[in-house]
Amino acid sequence: MAIYETPRLLGAGEGCLVVEFADEIHRPSNARLQLLRRSLEDAPPAGLRECVPTYRSLAVYFDPLVCRREDLEDRIRGSLTEFRDEEEAERSVVVLPVCYGGEHGPDLANVATHTGLSQEEVIRRHTARDCYCFMLGFTPGFPYLGGMDESLATPRLANPRTVIPGGSVGIAGKQTGVYPMDSPGGWQLIGRTPLRLFDPNGTPPTLVDAGDWIRFQRVDEKTYVDLEAQVTSGAYRVTRIREGGSR
Repeated sequence: MAIYETPRLLGAGEGCLVVEFADEIHRPSNARLQLLRRSLEDAPPAGLRECVPTYRSLAVYFDPLVCRREDLEDRIRGSLTEFRDEEEAERSVVVLPVCYGGEHGPDLANVATHTGLSQEEVIRRHTARDCYCFMLGFTPGFPYLGGMDESLATPRLANPRTVIPGGSVGIAGKQTGVYPMDSPGGWQLIGRTPLRLFDPNGTPPTLVDAGDWIRFQRVDEKTYVDLEAQVTSGAYRVTRIREGGSR
């Protein structure tokens, strides 16, 4: 695996510059690209259109009629020299209440059988660690999360479902994630959150952003129903915790 001390700047057409931080998935490198993204978004250069993070690179879209690529490269190089040590940076933790098993987690038994753990132990390990959001993809607001206890790794379903309810929490390989809306999918479903991860009328429209951390919090069925009613009425306030350093 190659980690680039000086990220590579690659052209991707007349209006896109890709800043590559590594050649494989590496969380500290992803954290660096999130810092670059926020630096550009907080004080956008003229002509900046959008910054799109991936696992290991940042695509910077710009208007070539307004912004010269050379000027953008100079700005990016300058921003890269300003970053603090990532481990000292503040982190944003989004708490997601999840009701595990039953109709909300129809594949919890599959995961338990595959891993050789009890269902209770699967839940305990899934809620024991904060998970890092590398990127959003697949559908709007779908967080690809790293950091799940690897003992929970379970292959995708052999036959994907045509419809998975929004809010479903799943496992696929060593990853865990949350379906923001009803959609097809093949992840092993172990629970469901009543929160809405994507609202096209919201500001911003996504609950979780790349670079955030997610803390899964177990709730029972009654609490799930109560929270769902609060979300529907608009009374629910998402718990977002600011922390420094590693947990």
